[in-house]
Amino acid sequence: MSHHYSRFYINGTWHQRADGESHQVCNPVDGTPVATVSLGTADDAAHAVAAARDAFDNWSQTSSAERTRYLLAIRAGLEARSEELAQAITREVGTPIAFSRRAQVGLPIATFAIAAQLAQQCDAVEQIGHSQVVHEPIGVVACITPWNYPLHQIAAKVAYALAAGCTVVLKPSEEAPACAAMLAEIIHEARLPAGVFNLVNGTGPVVGEALASHLDVDMISFTGSTAAGRRVGALAAATVKRTTLELGGKSAAILLADADLSQAIPGALRAAFVNAGQTCSAHSRLLVPRSLYGIVSAYVAEAARAMIVGDPRDEHVQIGPLANARQHARVIDYVNRGIAEGAALLAGGADPIAGLEAGYFVRPTVFGDVTTDMTIAREEIFGPVLSVLQYEDVDDAVRIANDVPYGLGGGIWSRDTGTAMALARRLRTGQVDINGAAFNPYAPFGGYRQSGNGRELGRFGLAEFCEVKSIQGATAEVS
Repeated sequence: MSHHYSRFYINGTWHQRADGESHQVCNPVDGTPVATVSLGTADDAAHAVAAARDAFDNWSQTSSAERTRYLLAIRAGLEARSEELAQAITREVGTPIAFSRRAQVGLPIATFAIAAQLAQQCDAVEQIGHSQVVHEPIGVVACITPWNYPLHQIAAKVAYALAAGCTVVLKPSEEAPACAAMLAEIIHEARLPAGVFNLVNGTGPVVGEALASHLDVDMISFTGSTAAGRRVGALAAATVKRTTLELGGKSAAILLADADLSQAIPGALRAAFVNAGQTCSAHSRLLVPRSLYGIVSAYVAEAARAMIVGDPRDEHVQIGPLANARQHARVIDYVNRGIAEGAALLAGGADPIAGLEAGYFVRPTVFGDVTTDMTIAREEIFGPVLSVLQYEDVDDAVRIANDVPYGLGGGIWSRDTGTAMALARRLRTGQVDINGAAFNPYAPFGGYRQSGNGRELGRFGLAEFCEVKSIQGATAEVS
């Protein structure tokens, strides 16, 4: 069954787009069409921005308690449709269904609850000498989100923008339209005031650029590739709007000599291959001591070959297909470049998988004998490809880990948590997981350098959507 997403949600009503361009979404398991998305124009984007601008004055003056009630109503709506959302994301993106339920949908539900819990922090008033310092919503926020975690990235932006008192225009990825449409339906049912949330489907070069350039958009919150982030930042700079960018990564997991290999190897593979490696913070480089390289590389290759690849609707599948044909071709090209540049193919490779030839599947691939100048060690592949690199000592490991343009995630495996903590402080990256620690939705998420700027989630994410104002002489006299 193919769905047609031909409606935009603007100013509290649904607008049917019957003409214009459209985009076809295919099931990554077999390439069959599963959805058609009507693509908006710059005029559609401007219409949505005008609605958000008109709604801002009233919404920004609502109490945090009232905003909390709306956020919790949206959370309840997501919970009620959680299985439908998980199935849709698996159908469009190829995420294994168990992970779709737990992360692709479970995390966004938690995000709306956490944003509701933190909304009252916007009421805080700090007295500094004879000044009152207050927090105010920044204004109209344009949220531009990717296909790999389509609902999670929407929630990380929309929930916190609404909690802060901002109004929103959302442009989701045209590759994964279902969850955004369902969220708009849930928001409509929650009776959020007209214009506070608006949805326009479209491409980045058309709708995304129109939003980034629009004078009445006060902030852009963007998640996507580093190349696209540069373009968004350049367009936003013309109107000096706030821009938060969550971009690419080439994260390293450092395995120390004392690590428990029975825990570290499976954990490192999970961190590398989660969502078929289509995760910006995936640990796509594994750094191992030279003395342990033989043992570790054999162990990693064996574990990768044992991973279950297949139809993501199967509860037991660990790795599903890549999201689309373009992504599949990109990853295969990187695998072939790794071989051509002299890396040792330890597991996986570019050959089709028997019985899965119709889909966009790539075997879990592990390269050994990787050097820091190889393409696969420096560029974001966004697929199930792990590079194993050797290091001489801890200082060398730090040098290698930091020797890429990115700085989003990372990991350390060691029995000595004190040593691991000290090492984590030396990595130029926004997050570090020690011994496979779980993702924390209260903690700030974001990167250093070309992995972007700004933070999402928790109180740090909420602060991104606020301006800070000093009011002198409001409650105290100058002494």
